[in-house]
Amino acid sequence: MNRRYRKTIIAGNWKMNKLPSEVKPFAEALKTLAPHAKWCETVICAPFVDLPAAIKAFKDSRVAVGAENLNENASGAYTGEVSADMLTDLGVKYVIIGHSERRQYYGETDVSVNKKIHAAIGAGLQPIVCVGESLEQRELGITLDLIKLQVTTALSGVEADKMRKIVIAYEPIWAIGTGKTATAEQANEVCCAIRATIRNMYGARIARAVSILYGGSMNEKNAAELLAQPDIDGGLIGGASLVPEKFAAIIATANQDQA
Repeated sequence: MNRRYRKTIIAGNWKMNKLPSEVKPFAEALKTLAPHAKWCETVICAPFVDLPAAIKAFKDSRVAVGAENLNENASGAYTGEVSADMLTDLGVKYVIIGHSERRQYYGETDVSVNKKIHAAIGAGLQPIVCVGESLEQRELGITLDLIKLQVTTALSGVEADKMRKIVIAYEPIWAIGTGKTATAEQANEVCCAIRATIRNMYGARIARAVSILYGGSMNEKNAAELLAQPDIDGGLIGGASLVPEKFAAIIATANQDQA
């Protein structure tokens, strides 16, 4: 982490978990366990049906609410979809874009991710843009080339003054939901490459200011080692974000004063 230049962010991704009726008890528990996250921003990204309850439950706290997806179109005949403006009107602040599960199961591509980023920024949302490689791609030695391509395509056409709203999450596909985690050094190497790509596109000042998260099975046990890396500015947390005690422990680790 480097708080001199950028925000530390701990974002929970609930995926397809938790009923609307379960949101308030979770929020009350989390607010009790992690009441004052002075040094890091906390985000809960929840399923669409949970968003109203989450916004209400976290209204008087420092926890921001995010969505897990959006449609790139502003409106129209897209049954079952949700637009960026709908999320903004609801009170959502962040949105996850391009998660590997969206790419794998629903055919999202780098091009569709780019369209969604533009839609999100246009509506005032902060995108958490996911990039990452499969195990086969890592074994082929093409991880850094692939990540560079993903980042470059995702950010195509994004103006420099909009980059302050962008968060990048590196999530090695082989480490999501498997219990496997990239070593701290492996994770930082890729996060450093992401920042180098942004530097080549926008310059050093903007690259220093972009928060880059690690999203491959970060939990309360390995968070400290990962967050100690200079180019890892937080985490996109899956399973551990469903348990208030575990999520609060990660927040506490990220919230430690670096002075």
